[in-house]
Amino acid sequence: MSSRAPGSKKSIKSRRTRSAGELPTRDEIIEFVSTTQQRASKREIAKAFNIKGADRVALKALLADMTDEGLLAGKKKDLRAAGVLPTVTVLDIVGTDADGELIAEPAQWDDGVRPRGLMISSGRVADSASRRGSSGRDTALGEGDRVLARITPIPDEDRDPPEISFTAQPMKRIGRDRKRMLGIFRQAHHGGGLISPVDKKARDEWHVRREDCGDASDGDLVRFDVVSAGRAAQPQARVADVLGNPSDQRQISLIAVHAHGIPDQFPSEVMAEVDDLPQLERSGRRDLTGLNLVTIDPPDARDHDDAVHAEPDTAADNPDGFIVTVAIADVAAYVRAGTRLDREARRRGNSCYFPDRVVPMLPELISNDLCSLREKELRPCLAVRMRFSKTGAKHDHTFSRAMMRSAAKLSYGEAQEAFDRIALGRDMPGLDEVLSPLWQAYVAVRAARKQRAPLDLDLPERKIILDETGHVSDIVVPDRLDAHKLIEEFMIQANVAAAETLERAKLPCVYRVHDAPSKEKLKGLRDFLETLGMKLPAQNVLKPGDINRILEKAKSLPVPELVSEVVLRSQSQAEYALENLGHFGLNLSRYAHFTSPIRRYADLLVHRALITALKLGDDGLDMREVDGLPEVATAISQTERRSMTAERETTDRLVAAFLSEKIGAKFRGRVSGVVRFGLFVRLDDTGADGFVPAGSLGGAGWYEHDEEQHALIDRDSHRGYRLGDAVTVKLLEAIPVAGALRFEVLSEPNKMQLALTKGYRGSRAPRLGRGRRNRGRGR
Repeated sequence: MSSRAPGSKKSIKSRRTRSAGELPTRDEIIEFVSTTQQRASKREIAKAFNIKGADRVALKALLADMTDEGLLAGKKKDLRAAGVLPTVTVLDIVGTDADGELIAEPAQWDDGVRPRGLMISSGRVADSASRRGSSGRDTALGEGDRVLARITPIPDEDRDPPEISFTAQPMKRIGRDRKRMLGIFRQAHHGGGLISPVDKKARDEWHVRREDCGDASDGDLVRFDVVSAGRAAQPQARVADVLGNPSDQRQISLIAVHAHGIPDQFPSEVMAEVDDLPQLERSGRRDLTGLNLVTIDPPDARDHDDAVHAEPDTAADNPDGFIVTVAIADVAAYVRAGTRLDREARRRGNSCYFPDRVVPMLPELISNDLCSLREKELRPCLAVRMRFSKTGAKHDHTFSRAMMRSAAKLSYGEAQEAFDRIALGRDMPGLDEVLSPLWQAYVAVRAARKQRAPLDLDLPERKIILDETGHVSDIVVPDRLDAHKLIEEFMIQANVAAAETLERAKLPCVYRVHDAPSKEKLKGLRDFLETLGMKLPAQNVLKPGDINRILEKAKSLPVPELVSEVVLRSQSQAEYALENLGHFGLNLSRYAHFTSPIRRYADLLVHRALITALKLGDDGLDMREVDGLPEVATAISQTERRSMTAERETTDRLVAAFLSEKIGAKFRGRVSGVVRFGLFVRLDDTGADGFVPAGSLGGAGWYEHDEEQHALIDRDSHRGYRLGDAVTVKLLEAIPVAGALRFEVLSEPNKMQLALTKGYRGSRAPRLGRGRRNRGRGR
């Protein structure tokens, strides 16, 4: 191949001096399409070799022959040498290597095995997909991004690792790859097949050619790529991976893992680091083995990263006060900044918890052993000692690195039983001296919490119970115990202490921020409350306590659940940030996550910052990475949302599988959502959510969507259904793989408190199953 620079003037000039009608050789064409920095279309090839007039027909035939012979690949407007990447192409970022470097593959490739050995040379790029911030700075790239990049081959002798054969310099980010999806493969009799998506919002199906089926069998869950086709052509799918049988409930959580690209296997290089962890340095640590610290967790907890202790404060400046110690597993002692283990933890962002499995942020040796505060076993910790007055006000706090030994491992139920006995003045032999001060200290801080008045949205969460075979045996809503609230409040106090310490030390702190509701959401909440005769204060003076008073007042109304749902939907989403915006929901001016470094990367960053701020060791923050912390905060906020979505989808699928054997059964529930096209209903006993199409609702007239009242209202009768209404429904359909349920409402519509008002902004809901003349009429 020529050593001339691609597309150089000398190269082009020499091609134009050939005699009229003389076609280029095959080698010359391959050289051109391999080196040009422009798109190698037939027109550009003809221009480069000075082919004109009727000679273009001969050139076209030559290019067709070369394509048939496998020498050229691509489309007629973008040809390339077979098996060779163009110098500029579109790539999908598909993962990272052992060193955390981004790896990509061509977005389109129809020429044999798709190349994957492309290393992204820069983790930042200009953005054409509206992710560029107001500051105009480039944004960080990550798995799932699609970029336009310039490709450079790596000489064989310089390849490290050897499978990386190209570097790719990103030129522009052009969006996230939406083409790789999950679906159910159905075998066709004539060969090939059809893929139905598992996403319940998706409506399309994709045909699969015989050669694109891979190893998929009928009914398999597969991950597939949508193969680009012309505008008029039917899109095709190509099976990328076969993931197993989705009808097996034990595999259902894997659907969400693969659908959201959650890393569930640790690279061998990471595990090699785990096998060679440095010896723990115990010198310089405070000895807390004399404190009867206890862990209090759910009975099925897989890791124990926090322990608590309380005792009376005998200091003269704090009469009848308490000393509370919160000890947290010292993950920073094992996971040091800059290691492959650290980069993998940052990539994952957090652990994902499913009913049947955990996808951990850290390998099991760390999360379930070295950093799990097991009963009676010596463990390193980062502890905070806090002094509270008898009214729950905090006097001061002190952090230290220490060694501890848990005195007891308790479940919430066991702790609650003890607290109930203590509250009744009964002795609890063995644990009384440990748990009684804890309870008394909690009573004090609970009083202070009430004065602080955080947002009081105590919403129940459903819990799925699996049998010994891994199948759903029951779905329950556990009681919210004082033992839960005790641990929650002590953890909140420890998190506040961490944020205060880092702020005083002027070190970077990854805050957990929760902004006040936006103007738009508050307006919607205010308009809704006015329909019930309630008012909110002005936005600039709104506090969580004002919303709590609304919630308390709503308890006397027929629809308290309705008010709680609308208030919940008005809230902003919590996230991680270097800028302190405070925490509206907790009514705290500064707040950071400190208490779960086993499962949240944000907490590990806070631990390292504390170690640096308080000079507690040499394994704190890597100050060279401080400038990149805002990007890390954004990334771990995104992985948290990814995990929440995956966990919710898995629960929906398992619930649908559980209810699939109860088609036709009747259930009590409440309207949990109202949209133009129908109602969402949440069942009382299982918390399952399903949909009721507007066209299936009874009544004689049109059902209109009233946004202010969160209702669908029959235009003629002024009867309808709105958010929070109690209803009886019949289960008509359950699709486990999509987590979808469809109900029929059996309850009669209610008379609305207010008729549709002047200036109404609703719209007609479409009706189902009716002819043109009666479209929109009730049954």
